[in-house]
Amino acid sequence: MSVYVITGVSKGIGFEFVKQISEDPKNLVVGLVRDKAATEKKVAAELGDRSNVHILHADLTSYASLKQAAADTAKIVGERGIDYLVANGAFLSLFDAYDPIGALGDKVEELEDVSSKVFQTNVVGNIHLFNLFLPLVMKAKVKKVITISSGHADLDLINDHEIEISALYSASKAAMNVIVAKFNAQYKKDGVLFVSISPGAVEVGHYANATPEQVQGLMESMRKFSNYAPHFKGPTPVDEAIRNIRSTWERASIDSGYGGAFISHFGNKQWL
Repeated sequence: MSVYVITGVSKGIGFEFVKQISEDPKNLVVGLVRDKAATEKKVAAELGDRSNVHILHADLTSYASLKQAAADTAKIVGERGIDYLVANGAFLSLFDAYDPIGALGDKVEELEDVSSKVFQTNVVGNIHLFNLFLPLVMKAKVKKVITISSGHADLDLINDHEIEISALYSASKAAMNVIVAKFNAQYKKDGVLFVSISPGAVEVGHYANATPEQVQGLMESMRKFSNYAPHFKGPTPVDEAIRNIRSTWERASIDSGYGGAFISHFGNKQWL
């Protein structure tokens, strides 16, 4: 039996984590979300009565809520600790999702506001998450802390294939890759694996309301992805993506040299 704590489980990748992992009744899954009531309702409607799933309120922009979530999690998991802490929750800004960074310069206030929210949520929030939940990770046997990163944080991909969009989101994910490496530098000696995993493009409906012009821009980015990784045929179904991620984190270890690593699905450059 393993204990999992996963952020951002209300939909998409996070909800699929809960769905697949909790299929084994021996696993204990604690999902952290902003809207606890709505997510509990969704779990009940789509997964049924799974007593091994617990949903707690936590907001990555609120240190107090994360601290309370850590205390509540400790009551649930007890001395078992947390085997897998999965930092999946993130703010995906649509402000910069379709345009290059140079086209956003005249939108001064929005650029500053979105930048602040992106970094507060995707970087600072996860630093707090790690620091608050690490005492529980240290109690467990597995001791793995996984950040769900993005191919947008791959500098080779950006530079070699001129990927212009999602600059702020990309920067936050690249920053988190550094944070993961810094935590690894501190806690590797304690046997804690910190690793960033990019699942590649995953179909979770982020761009369902895009305009025709925005869709055209996305298709151009997909074409560039295909040039970078010839095997790329489009976004991966979310159920398949989660199986790939879990397979990867099971095989990644400090001994195999993946402490602090950024493992990217695009191009199979470092895919285990």
